[in-house]
Amino acid sequence: MSAASKPPILRCLSHPKFALFEGGLFPHYTTGWMMRVGAGWLAWELTESPAWLGVIAAADLMPMLFLAPIAGAWTDRVNPLPLIRLAEASLFIHACLLAIFTIMGWMTIEILLALTVFAGVAYPFHSTARQSIIPVTVPREDFASAIALDSASFHSNRFLGPALAAFVIPVYGVSGVFVAHMLGSAVCLTTLMILRLPAPDRTKARNTALMDAVIEGMRYAAAHQGLRLLLLMLVFASVCLRPLQDMLPGFAGDVFDAGATGLAWLTSSVGVGAMAGAIFIASRGALAGLTTLAMAGYLGTGVAALGFVATQNIYVAVAFAALMGFSINVMSTSIQALMQFATDDRMRGRVMALYLLIFRGFPALGALALGFLANFAGLRLAFGAAAALCLALIVLLLPRWSVIAGNLEKPPTSHDKS
Repeated sequence: MSAASKPPILRCLSHPKFALFEGGLFPHYTTGWMMRVGAGWLAWELTESPAWLGVIAAADLMPMLFLAPIAGAWTDRVNPLPLIRLAEASLFIHACLLAIFTIMGWMTIEILLALTVFAGVAYPFHSTARQSIIPVTVPREDFASAIALDSASFHSNRFLGPALAAFVIPVYGVSGVFVAHMLGSAVCLTTLMILRLPAPDRTKARNTALMDAVIEGMRYAAAHQGLRLLLLMLVFASVCLRPLQDMLPGFAGDVFDAGATGLAWLTSSVGVGAMAGAIFIASRGALAGLTTLAMAGYLGTGVAALGFVATQNIYVAVAFAALMGFSINVMSTSIQALMQFATDDRMRGRVMALYLLIFRGFPALGALALGFLANFAGLRLAFGAAAALCLALIVLLLPRWSVIAGNLEKPPTSHDKS
């Protein structure tokens, strides 16, 4: 079978550097989700407070707000491979500290907060470097499938990681998932040290002041007729809908009275749906129609969120959580692929940093605000109102959708002039 005749997924995996890179990230993703479940449940056990859940989620995500633009500009002026190695080493240290403090019985909510901030500082550099490395490992025609496969790997572990955590925590305690993450990070770091990629030419980028480069990237995205409206949609989804996933410990413990097992089921169902969404995008291969799929995913996420907060039945909630995971990943993976395709190579780190800033950083604002609102209005009412607000944006976006698609699904050389 020739390379061109292979299914999109197999075609991507036939590229050795892409397969090695993703194979190294897989254990990091798996144990990372185990760690997230453990950290969320530990925060709930220590405080039983939705506000503290919001604070911990914000501490994980907030550094992205401040550092993503700088990380993107920095990635555009250095070799991203050494950068991701350094970031992964930092995350390995974070995993070691989590395990040590928990095993020794020294963990407090304040220490958990500090360690969460530490990891949050490393993530922007890890993520922007990863986004810049993926296109180097595959031809341009395989961008959409490669990005979707990376997302499928990440989100498949939203199922696998929490499912493993549900078995590990009752037997070994929360410290067990932290030790697992330490091992997974070590494997990932070793693989990154083995990987070899050609160093990009960053001479021109280094001649521009760092903050000037940050501003240049923002102007580029704002002037692009397709990118700026995609980013607007991403803002609403990230602030109003994404924080629901960070509040699942509160829903499991307070709304559904299902404990750590219920939390694992809810988190896993989001992961199953997200993995299915990513595989769906990866199997398509084609770029055409991704703009429409992005809008369908946005709409589906809002509807699923409303269904989730409307029920008090854990089994119904699991179904809506899966739909939410599927829809939000169809939206986010479609947007990510469109942005990668539409962006000039020299601007890639900065533009993808905006994606990361919004999709990973803005949920911190939503989690913090909605967490405190939920202390007064309850989790269900707070997130129901947020989902309704998010869906209202469709009235503004629908009349412009053909323009957005026309500016994103054209050959990339057209966008380089935007």
